[in-house]
Amino acid sequence: MKRYLVTILTIVIFLGLLLQGCGPKQPATTEAPPAATEPQATQPPVTEPPVTEPVNIAFWHAMSGHNGEVTEELVKRFNESQSGVIVTSTYQGSYDDAINKLKAGLQSKDVPAVVQVYDLGTRLMIDLGVVTPMQDFIDAEGFDVSDIEPNVANYYSVDGKMYSMPFNTSNPVLYYNKTMFAAAGLDPEKAPRTWDEVATDARALTLKDASGTTTQYGCSFAIYGWFVEQFIAVQGGYFVNNNNGRTALATEATFNGPEGVNLLTWWKGMNDEGICTNLGRATADTKKAFDSGLVAMTLDSTAGLRDRITAAEGKFEVGVGFLPRANEADYGTAGTIIGGASLWILNARPAEEQAAAWEFVKFMSSAASQAYWHIQTGYYPINSAGYNEPDDIAWRAQYPQFQVAIDQLHMAPLNNVTAGGLIGVFPEARQTVETAIEACFAGGSTPQEALDTAAQSVTQSIQDYNDNIGH
Repeated sequence: MKRYLVTILTIVIFLGLLLQGCGPKQPATTEAPPAATEPQATQPPVTEPPVTEPVNIAFWHAMSGHNGEVTEELVKRFNESQSGVIVTSTYQGSYDDAINKLKAGLQSKDVPAVVQVYDLGTRLMIDLGVVTPMQDFIDAEGFDVSDIEPNVANYYSVDGKMYSMPFNTSNPVLYYNKTMFAAAGLDPEKAPRTWDEVATDARALTLKDASGTTTQYGCSFAIYGWFVEQFIAVQGGYFVNNNNGRTALATEATFNGPEGVNLLTWWKGMNDEGICTNLGRATADTKKAFDSGLVAMTLDSTAGLRDRITAAEGKFEVGVGFLPRANEADYGTAGTIIGGASLWILNARPAEEQAAAWEFVKFMSSAASQAYWHIQTGYYPINSAGYNEPDDIAWRAQYPQFQVAIDQLHMAPLNNVTAGGLIGVFPEARQTVETAIEACFAGGSTPQEALDTAAQSVTQSIQDYNDNIGH
């Protein structure tokens, strides 16, 4: 029995020592512990907050050359501005290349969180059902979009909902050589505003040598479907029915109306007279002709303004005017359509990536980012607060040509004409229109006949698309 008690006592002492060793160490003290009172509440353990990793997202874009460098700089600035999101940007080729790669990626689920898609892809992106509308993020946060240019937001909004955030936005302007204007006895500070004025100035600007060879043309406009859409819009015309597909789904092309016929009649007339030269579809060719002094006037996006100024440096002064209208009265009733591209958030990515993408989109559309983008490229700010940035104010003071596109945007009425056409086959439609213009210029058909043929083809494509998409 005695041995049994010793054994029990040994076990008790061992357990006491073990428990004491597992407990927290007490600080050494010479004072007696306080007398026990009421039991004290147990304090929760102090823990360090979990270390969260940044969310990595992919951004696909279609900006090349200098504009691509500026895009990469903005991405770099965003990554350095915070620690919660890391954006990896990838150039995907042209606008058409980018959207084709996106379609392929949707099959394999290999898609980015954010993608830049050109204006023509708006109807297609919505119909594919692959995006989280930007309006969802705007509403959830109560994000203030009052500074977003209304005419720009109008293009990317359908049924009152903004589906994507505008990023690079432009409109077409008339570029003219002020030095040539002065030499021809024209006012270099007065750009032609109407089609008749363009023709009159082009006659004065066209020069021939002793052999009768033309050495300088009054103008050259690329055979570009976007220009056709713009020239129809500034006459108050629609490209497709149902108010450009804005009040109901578009089912028929309407660009073969009087607005389109008037345009081709004027344009072809100048070509036939020899005061305007046809250099084909590529805007790169008309830009080159303008930069070299072969032509005195051309059309291009305002996004090319910085390049035009740089190319003309030391040779001539670049003037910028509004897109000419058929009549002076059109300035009070119609306006241009925006061009460019916007940022879309894809719903195939996890929720945390979409939330991170929204932070990136807000940064890219901020006043500071858009002012930097404007100065570096010529695309005007989609955020009107960008005009108040000191650098942007100073830039426009130095180069007032940049103000023209802004004024043209602000003078355009907010309606379904300036909202632009909304169809899922826009790339194909533009090419069809360009083919019609070529046929007209070659003398194979009249302006009406050429546009009727094109409209019939585009109408069939629209109806086939609507059927395939399930509308």
